Amino acid sequence: MQEAEQRKVYFASDMHFGSLYHQDPMAVERKFVRWLTMIQADAQALVLVGDVFDYWYEYKYVVPRGYTRVIGKLAELSDSGIEIILFTGNHDIWIFDYLPQEIGCKVYKEPQMLELLGATFFIAHGDEFVPNDRGYHLLQRLFRSRLCQFFYASIHPRWTVGFAHRWALHSRKKGIRKGHDEYRGEGNEYLVAYAKEYIAHHEGEPPRFFVFGHRHIELHLALWPKSEVLILGDWVHHFSYAVWDGEQMLLCNFELEEH
Repeated sequence: MQEAEQRKVYFASDMHFGSLYHQDPMAVERKFVRWLTMIQADAQALVLVGDVFDYWYEYKYVVPRGYTRVIGKLAELSDSGIEIILFTGNHDIWIFDYLPQEIGCKVYKEPQMLELLGATFFIAHGDEFVPNDRGYHLLQRLFRSRLCQFFYASIHPRWTVGFAHRWALHSRKKGIRKGHDEYRGEGNEYLVAYAKEYIAHHEGEPPRFFVFGHRHIELHLALWPKSEVLILGDWVHHFSYAVWDGEQMLLCNFELEEH
């Protein structure tokens, strides 16, 4: 049973569990589980904002091996009364019904407006808003296609899993070389631009917070008139998370001194 003092909402994104880019993937999972254990004392909800897994595909009767500690701990949190909300990202868009059934989480595949502890949140992984990249958006539409998923499911996992992890590693290294994980300044960050445009073109009270992942940078920025935008960083370099207690939003790091 959830205790009355549990009044915080935690946010994290871009763990990329299973990524070949992690020097020690198991160590990253154990570290994340330590963080989940820490927040268990006062969490009302946990929001995972995409790319929890570096690759995930659910066949009808088969799910990816690994992630035992993480999935088990998330199930424990859920069983204790903590709400688990999971957004799919561009690396784990093929999450279907396994996690909702096993750990009782709620899965969103599109941006959502959520009310959390008295504040309105606009939450999205963020890759939906990548500008001027037709090839990327075409690829994402292809991956979301049920026809594509049907044909992909017909290929044996022994071929698809290794290929997907190598592709993801190549993409990560390519993005780093191009500086995709570097802060570009407020005027050049497309997620900040999207939040500003949303406020400008939507009538009524704007969301109190815009929360994104995807960019692998840490950013907490106040927007006029009274909104804030957060980009949550990652669990590749920053080991970062955000916490909202109903009055204050903080962007923090967990055991960063170890790395």
